[in-house]
Amino acid sequence: MILISFALAFIAGIAIAVQAAVNSQLAGAMSGNTMAAAFYSFLTGMIVLGVIAFFRGGLAESLSVVPSQPAWRLVGGILGAGAIFCTVWLAPRIGLANLLVLVIAGQLLSSVAIDHFGLLGAVVRPAAAVKIAGACVVLLGVSVTLFGERMIALLARAF
Repeated sequence: MILISFALAFIAGIAIAVQAAVNSQLAGAMSGNTMAAAFYSFLTGMIVLGVIAFFRGGLAESLSVVPSQPAWRLVGGILGAGAIFCTVWLAPRIGLANLLVLVIAGQLLSSVAIDHFGLLGAVVRPAAAVKIAGACVVLLGVSVTLFGERMIALLARAF
């Protein structure tokens, strides 16, 4: 079961990259209107999720608890919309690879902190040294992705 979960997470990562590229192209077709492209992305996603949730049943009962929730539990959609807008706006400006390595770095660092400290009600999962080492390797990869050409040029000048 864990391998299926890992595969699904990997596929979700592919979907994020494809979504950023597709939404950026949509924004271009919409005369560069990144807000309209992000809106369309969320609108279609909302419709699909709404249909699935409706047919699974219990949608009204589940939504009935929303008014009683603390505000911090209700910002997920706003955060998601902001993230989607940023991918649509940034992909053509900094490139998809640069965008996604920075997104991954942000996700990795914040998720390690959330797990380690049990933030936002998450289960505490202490960050072992090997996990921190893995995060450092990923950050090194981010640095090489973003600045590798400059690093090589500096090294070439030095020798």
